[in-house]
Formats: sequence, C-alpha cells, structure tokens
Amino acid sequence: MIVIRRSAERQHDRLHHQEVWHTFSSTSPQLESGANFGTLVAIDEVKLSPNAGLPHHEPKGSQIVTWVREGSLNYEDSTGRDGLIRAGEFQCMTFGKGVRHREGNGSKSEPALLLQVWLEQGPHLVPSNSAQRRFSVAERHGSLCMVASPDGRKGSLLLSDGAVLYSAFLSPGQHIAHELTAGRSAWLHVVRGHLNLNDHLLDAGDGAGFSGERAVSVTSIDESELLLIDLGAPPTVGELDDVKRDRPKHDGVTNGVHHSPP
Repeated sequence: MIVIRRSAERQHDRLHHQEVWHTFSSTSPQLESGANFGTLVAIDEVKLSPNAGLPHHEPKGSQIVTWVREGSLNYEDSTGRDGLIRAGEFQCMTFGKGVRHREGNGSKSEPALLLQVWLEQGPHLVPSNSAQRRFSVAERHGSLCMVASPDGRKGSLLLSDGAVLYSAFLSPGQHIAHELTAGRSAWLHVVRGHLNLNDHLLDAGDGAGFSGERAVSVTSIDESELLLIDLGAPPTVGELDDVKRDRPKHDGVTNGVHHSPP
C-alpha cells in the first residue's frame, strides 16, 4: 500500500515569528487511513524568523533528527549540552528521561529553515546523546546517502530504534530505487523539486508512505531533494502516547488553508 499526503493537507501552525508544517498532526501522528509507519512520530518543516525560538520541551523517550537547510539553529538542554547547527548539517539527538531542550534561530538577521524527524526509541531507552555532521551535495547527488542508522555505518549518525534515514539530491531524469525488506515500511518526503512516483507527481512538501511494498522507486522531474526513512516495527500504543505527550505544543493559529512553505 502507498499512501500519499499532499503538502496542502499538512497541519500549519503559526505563532509570532515561527511557522511549522506538520506532516502528521500533533494529535494524531499516524495517517487517517490507519496505515502505520513504524517508529516515525512526526516530520516537521519549520521556518524561524531572526532570533525566534521553538517552544521548550521535554522529549522523553524520543530521538530527533534535525536538518538545517538554510541559516543556523542553536540549542541547549538541561544536561549542559549546547551548540550550533549550520546550514547543510544534520544532527541526531537522543533524550533521556527528564531532559529539557530549547532551540532557536542562531542569527539576529537571517531566517532559518529546517526539517525535524521525530522517532520513537522503543522500550530500551538509551542515555541522552547527540552528534552532528555535514553531508555534502556531492555525497547525496544521484543516490541515497545514509544519514543516520542503528549502527552508524558508512559514517552515518547513530540511531537507536532501527530506523535508517537517507537523503538524496537528484538531477532531472535521475531514478532511484530502494528495496524494503519484509516487515519494514518507509516514508518519503519531498524537500524541493518534483518527483514521479508510479505516475503520481509529488511536489515539495508532499509525502508518501510505503507499507507492505517491495521497494520505493521514484524519478526526478527537475532538480530535487528528498528524505527517505526506512522504518522497523511500530511502537506500542503506550510508547506512542508517551512521545505524543512530549512533543512541543505549538499554540499558534492552526490554519486549515494551505500556506506554501519556504
């Protein structure tokens, strides 16, 4: 089964100097179709004005992969970790129980654009840790570049929940295919450009979930970027509820009308 979620179907929250587009809503991470995509809890596309911040949160039992597309993002938490994620860098951060976390635009004059992927850790929580790395366009061009994995292979960032995250930059006409082993699902997110998926045109901000499929196969229409998340077994209802409670609450106006993301 392939489920497509259009960019216009995403929940859009706007509060002062921040905007967030949620592929999955904060109240119902999985799609209305009932399809379940493993440990994936959320994909948030975020735009921050200069000096703007995201809400403080305590993301117990979860991992967040952050990709800064433009600008920079500073962060700090209650364990004393702090730093800056620059454009083109990916960060994987794991949170132990009781850790509070804050993020904000690292610039006083330029906006920041980023994507965040939230993943459920599962029953075996690991201590809080973080790592980040830049993956160049050359590394990601024309093929799926492994950005994060459970064993950190090929220089990827370390995840603890069985998910594998890939990034790719495709030129017009380039085709990629990714085989899915039995019992695994996947989610494809179009970052920019246009992709052809089984005669469906996917635009920037669109997503497609693959469950019970043998492979993910797409062709680029123009200069395109994508994220692909290969996912293992889904979390239990109780584990998923924990992560839903710990996601930051965006108290801005939820707008059912599509606002084109940057």
